[in-house]
Amino acid sequence: MKPSTELHDLIKSLTKSEKRFFKLHSALQSGDKNYLRIFDAVDKQKVYDEDAIKKTFAKETFIKHLPSEKNHLYKLILKALRAYHSESSVSGVLKQEIKNIEILYQKALYTECNKLLHRAKKIARDNERFYYWFELLSWEKMLLEEAYESGEFTKDLDALIEEERDVIEKLRNLAAYHILYSKINYVFRSGGYVRTDEEHAMVEEISEHPLIKGKNTALSRRAATICFYTQGFCHWAKRDWRTSLTKFERAKEILDQNPLVRSDLPKRYIRTLHYIINAQIELDDLKSAKSNIKLMRDLPGTPGFQGQNIEAQVFVASFLSELRLLDRGGEHVKAMALSDAILAGMEEMGERLHKEHELEFHFALSRVHFGGGEMNKALFWLNKVLNDNEPTLRQDIFTYARLFNLMIHYELGNFDLLEYIVRSTQRFLSRRQRANQMEIVLMDHIKKLARATTPEAKQELFLSMQVRFKPLLKDPNESLVLKYFDVVSWVNAHVEGLTYSEVVRRSLKASK
Repeated sequence: MKPSTELHDLIKSLTKSEKRFFKLHSALQSGDKNYLRIFDAVDKQKVYDEDAIKKTFAKETFIKHLPSEKNHLYKLILKALRAYHSESSVSGVLKQEIKNIEILYQKALYTECNKLLHRAKKIARDNERFYYWFELLSWEKMLLEEAYESGEFTKDLDALIEEERDVIEKLRNLAAYHILYSKINYVFRSGGYVRTDEEHAMVEEISEHPLIKGKNTALSRRAATICFYTQGFCHWAKRDWRTSLTKFERAKEILDQNPLVRSDLPKRYIRTLHYIINAQIELDDLKSAKSNIKLMRDLPGTPGFQGQNIEAQVFVASFLSELRLLDRGGEHVKAMALSDAILAGMEEMGERLHKEHELEFHFALSRVHFGGGEMNKALFWLNKVLNDNEPTLRQDIFTYARLFNLMIHYELGNFDLLEYIVRSTQRFLSRRQRANQMEIVLMDHIKKLARATTPEAKQELFLSMQVRFKPLLKDPNESLVLKYFDVVSWVNAHVEGLTYSEVVRRSLKASK
């Protein structure tokens, strides 16, 4: 059985200051500290090698119990991290305050307990941490009982019950919004843009829900951000970019107006900003999108935006947005210049890079190299997608990658392969019932292009595609292909004898 790498992963995730704190924290304990020696040995390894650890400490008695020593070390690191980060988040502060209240209560120090409780309640109320607020109300009722037994009747039990009822209602309201958000998020995570009748029905059901459709249905600022965020998703699904942008901007505005809530919801803020950027790209407002990418990259390190998970999220969202921005603007040479920085960042993230983001990066890199005329590199990155066997996540990318693959192989002159690849793609789409008329026209014409022997015949086929595409693109479902790769600009480039980038830049200029 392969040794677990959990300890190695945890140690490698530690920052320099966290490692220093762990060492200082360990110094407070007496007795042998063999776990520190294991810590240093593991920390030196780039890839975990348990046999090397055993060899290093072969003469030591503790190595006979390495699994238990590793487990002990893992727990000690987590204990040190809990102490180190105890006041770095609202939840950490409230957990600590509730524990202090419990200790004081058990020691019958009710006056001191009351002081802590009211301070903690203010923190929970200001930050809309309803779960902690509800728990604190439970402690307040216990303290109220103690006060009654001492003959003190200064507190109003009815007011406390009413406050508890209000908190419970806000909790229910927030939970209901979380469920709606999870449903809309599932649609996008599994298939990307909404395409099928079933997916449209799911989005319509959510958009018509009273909590989403109604006015003033959110009972807290947290719930309001989810409401507008979900509304933004619903309009995104309908490709109503303008309204979608308005909804996401409203969610961002609420968070900006409430810094305490924003600093407690950094990931939601970054996701909201990410969709604002992408909506601006869809609306060809590339200047605003570029400005917001800079805003996003300035977030790490500011209050509420600390930690490796935030850095990772900003890296992914900002670089995917920038690649998309440059692709939309026909700036493919600039986009290709980002490759080294992106690959270095992806390698540094390692297991922290989610599969969906890895797929998106590979597909985006393929598109920008295609735009820049580097077809071999475009095929290299696309094969990273095609050779992945992910069964459920982002099936839209796998589908359109197969269609994009046809265009790359045509540009590479792999005409002998193309007929086979077209048949394979047709079978794939048939099994998934995903082929629209745009895709059928593309596959049919590429198969004929592979057989065409003269420039005149090829030109006639590109002109035919141009004519066939025009009426189809009026249908939002048919034009969806353009969100993944600009097949129209590719066709126009061949018809007019221009580069792909030139046609994309011209189209952008014409849209303004």
